[in-house]
Amino acid sequence: QVQLVESGGGLVQAGGSLRLSCAASGRTFTSYPMGWFRQAPGKEREFVAAINWSGGTTYYADSVKGRFTISRDNAQNTVYLQMNSLKPEDTAVYYCAADAWEPRVRMTPQYWGQGTQVTVSS
Repeated sequence: QVQLVESGGGLVQAGGSLRLSCAASGRTFTSYPMGWFRQAPGKEREFVAAINWSGGTTYYADSVKGRFTISRDNAQNTVYLQMNSLKPEDTAVYYCAADAWEPRVRMTPQYWGQGTQVTVSS
């Protein structure tokens, strides 16, 4: 079982930065690929970024490539999403996710956090 708790959301102006954190519980955290998703009002939840268990492989949605960076600290059981050059269209609830199988963490992960709101003003 993996439990995930996000933090770091807030209100920021366009062009600004935020760093989201996701604290995971469970001894198996270091073996789990992790991901970030987001859901804007009136839209479906979409994939943002993912990272494999070691941190050596990362994946990004085209819409955030070059602006967002996913990373993890297995010693701290935490995964991060550094978001730079934020745009109003990045406004959404951001969710941390985990799954034992790397391909699935980018599509339909098994474990989810409760979400953290990110609002980017123009």
